[in-house]
Amino acid sequence: MKTISIVVPCYNEEDVIEVTAKRLLDFIEQHKKFKFEIIFINDGSSDHTEEKLSTLCDIHQVIKTASFSRNFGHQIAVSAGIDLASGDAVVLIDADLQDPPEVIDQMIDKWLEGYDVVYGTRTDRHGESKFKLLTAKYFYRTLNKLSEVPIPLDTGDFRLMDKKVVEQLKNMPEKSRFVRGMVSWVGFRQTSVNYRRSERFAGESKYPLRKMIKFAFDGILSFSKKPLQLSILFGFACSFIALIGIVYSVYIRLMTNEWVEGWATIFIAILFLGGVQLISIGILGEYVGRIYDETKNRPMYILAKKNGFENK
Repeated sequence: MKTISIVVPCYNEEDVIEVTAKRLLDFIEQHKKFKFEIIFINDGSSDHTEEKLSTLCDIHQVIKTASFSRNFGHQIAVSAGIDLASGDAVVLIDADLQDPPEVIDQMIDKWLEGYDVVYGTRTDRHGESKFKLLTAKYFYRTLNKLSEVPIPLDTGDFRLMDKKVVEQLKNMPEKSRFVRGMVSWVGFRQTSVNYRRSERFAGESKYPLRKMIKFAFDGILSFSKKPLQLSILFGFACSFIALIGIVYSVYIRLMTNEWVEGWATIFIAILFLGGVQLISIGILGEYVGRIYDETKNRPMYILAKKNGFENK
């Protein structure tokens, strides 16, 4: 009998975690031909999420939980779940019920047809602001233009992955994680299923603007060197503009009386060269910072507690 692991990262989800567990347990009850394990990763929650997960684990043998020593972030929690999963296939799904557990049924069917990765493509996204919808739309399209590896549009981490894909992900220890990009990078046979994304059942989004921006940077910088190449183009463009400025300033100086001593030098140096240098240094700094994080070789996460894994 094949085993399917369902990984659910959680951060301050006390209002929804019991409903999420029930929906997943109901789904499992309808699929007796598979063995399941549900792995909840508590990402350093500050509410009662950990206590509720512990109770669920005591009641249901199929539920297993692991808690971080602090908040390490959603992508790290997903990665920890992948590390702990023992199934022939692993399903990633968030705890907020925006991704309906019932769609897993379609993913399993595609997996049995021979696909190694089955990801969910959002056709509708209810309950999200126009700003978030617009930024998400253009983020994926921009990322695809910059990335050397095509990443499916309008997808999240909601997906099913065969064990062979999971094993490859375990061998990718980078700290700045962008899991959906990493899954695209490993290859294998991939397909999608369409679904309508629901509103959050309860609570609030764990991705405010600041985290969304960081997530976007991780996605772009982890899978593309084009920002570095663009900084070179910026340099050439600004140098060309500076050359025009030099010609203009020389013309003003020699052919008219409308000039101020020292103006041309300051104009060219600050507005043109200074700007492009700061942009280029900033882009380079982002890459160097990621190299620095990798060379420290710290663990990706620290587990403070595990429950239910002795039942394997």
